[in-house]
Amino acid sequence: MTDDIAALFVEHRTYPPPPGFAASANAQPDIYDEDPDEFWTREGHERVSWFTPFDELKEWNPPYAKWYLGGVLNACYNCVDRHVEAGAGEQVAYYWEGEPVDERQVLTYADLQHSVVRFANTLKRLGVGKGTAVAIYLGMVPELPIAMLACARLGAPHTVVFGGFSADSLSGRMNDMGCEVLVTQDEAWRRGRPVALKKTADEAMDAAPGVRSCVVVRRTGGEVSMTEGRDVYYHEASAAESDDPASCPCEPVEAEDLLFLMYTSGTTAKPKGIVHTTAGYLVGTATTHHYIFDIKPDTVYWCAADIGWITGHSYIVYGPLCNRTTSVLYEGTPDFPDKDRWWEIVGRYGVTVLYTAPTAIRTHMKWGPEYAGRHDLSSLRLLGSVGEPINPEAWVWYRKHIGADATPVVDTWWQTETGMIMITPLPGVTTLKPGSATRPFPGVEAAVYNSEGKEVPPGAGGYLVLKRPWPSMLRGIFNDPERYVETYWSRFPGVYFAGDGVRIDEDGDLWLLGRVDDVMNVSGHRISTIEVESALVDHPEVAEAAVCGRADAMTGQAIVAYVTLKGGLDGSPGKLAELREHVAAKIGRIAMPASIVFTPELPKTRSGKIMRRLLRDVADHRKLGDTTTLADPAVVEEIQARAAGDVKEE
Repeated sequence: MTDDIAALFVEHRTYPPPPGFAASANAQPDIYDEDPDEFWTREGHERVSWFTPFDELKEWNPPYAKWYLGGVLNACYNCVDRHVEAGAGEQVAYYWEGEPVDERQVLTYADLQHSVVRFANTLKRLGVGKGTAVAIYLGMVPELPIAMLACARLGAPHTVVFGGFSADSLSGRMNDMGCEVLVTQDEAWRRGRPVALKKTADEAMDAAPGVRSCVVVRRTGGEVSMTEGRDVYYHEASAAESDDPASCPCEPVEAEDLLFLMYTSGTTAKPKGIVHTTAGYLVGTATTHHYIFDIKPDTVYWCAADIGWITGHSYIVYGPLCNRTTSVLYEGTPDFPDKDRWWEIVGRYGVTVLYTAPTAIRTHMKWGPEYAGRHDLSSLRLLGSVGEPINPEAWVWYRKHIGADATPVVDTWWQTETGMIMITPLPGVTTLKPGSATRPFPGVEAAVYNSEGKEVPPGAGGYLVLKRPWPSMLRGIFNDPERYVETYWSRFPGVYFAGDGVRIDEDGDLWLLGRVDDVMNVSGHRISTIEVESALVDHPEVAEAAVCGRADAMTGQAIVAYVTLKGGLDGSPGKLAELREHVAAKIGRIAMPASIVFTPELPKTRSGKIMRRLLRDVADHRKLGDTTTLADPAVVEEIQARAAGDVKEE
């Protein structure tokens, strides 16, 4: 028996770069020939503007890195002010689309600058200065990036807490960071219904005594409780402040000064406060955004994620704004008021680049291509996926039905901890393979290790590691250096262990297999959940699948599959047998699910990730863990009821 990960599922389809795209692509093949230090030095000069240029690229004392030493800059200046100073103030920064279909707003870079300056002055009046920690608990409204940039302007580190989190989650993060100010809103819209954010914020502040001021954005106009001396309305307080940039100049900060904390879940109950500093993070996100999404002056870019997860920070706010990109910012869900809302938005704004999660793509697969077919999507020239490995069939559906079977699809791998995309195709350079993130981004060195810390040969599976530092890497876990070392650097000394399984094919391309935690041990074989899920979704009637292991006295673990069929169809014993045989034909009988639960929906977070932890709870008949981040908590209850009557292989 071995701890190494089996590589079973094989995908043979390839898509070379379209010649026209390749000819004008930002990335050309010789980008991979550059020395990493020379590459990051050049990008450090080209992507950002410095108040004082850096004089040393990096300092690497494993596991701690510093980048662009000696440099002084400001993230808000790089994202806003320098573009206005360059004469681009009238360029659109964000097309904001509210969930109610009649609520829209266009923010130019000049508009953004005025709003950021007003709010930075508001925060100053509340005592916020360089080093003051600020928490932000908002929906996807324009005030969210405005608040982040206002903090950056002042040199005040921020943490954005996703609007779906509970009061306990919010207070825990504010207490851990030592936040003194909270920015929230009265209510958020969610599928046409208001969600009480201020009420939750009040509960959180009761348990976070260090928070002395709360700024409340009016969104729905719903009645909220306002505590005198602590709470102020955003629009009232900001209206009294100057929007002249000279009234609030951008605070010069050191390259390694803290920009934000991003809290992410871990193996313990306490979330990890991932530390991201200013210069390396900004260079890393702007560089990857420029090359991977082939950003042009006329690009209309839409990252359909939520700010509050790292994807939103890196590829809705800091990377795109640093590159002076025009972006779409959407408040609502893909299916409100109908399942074609996304495609109507793409058509109306002429979106050219769309970046979203595989779970969202599979949801659209389940609904059917006719919703996209109602709209003109011909403006799209590039598609991307993020968040978890994408099944080959979802990749092909995305390209065919959204990209007119012509656009490149960049499947990206990265983490909260990495700050930027790490493994990805480069459109115009890379021959694409459905389901493969292909190869490391220039300047990034990745490898696949076996359990003994040796690199595996092509065709084998193992553990993903990163062998050299990169600019946007986490600088630690806030106030917990021991946990930082233990979590990321103890498994394979001297290299960063990502916690993901991966296989490397004969061409050297990488295929992510999901979290090592999600690897199942079946009769001594370590089988990745993503490979079984890909085999299931390969079946023409399957829209989505999620797989986990449950305890089994004979095999150690047995594979349990949760399957959603296309067109809202329900399962049957015959369909169960058919799907099991389909998996056997695709990757082998060892990977056949022992049981299949047919369900109309899978439990997902509001950012679109499948909550496999809850599915494992269901499979092993355990009490459910925390469900506060689910988009629809009722889904898991229905799955529990269905699982009680599932059909198992004897």
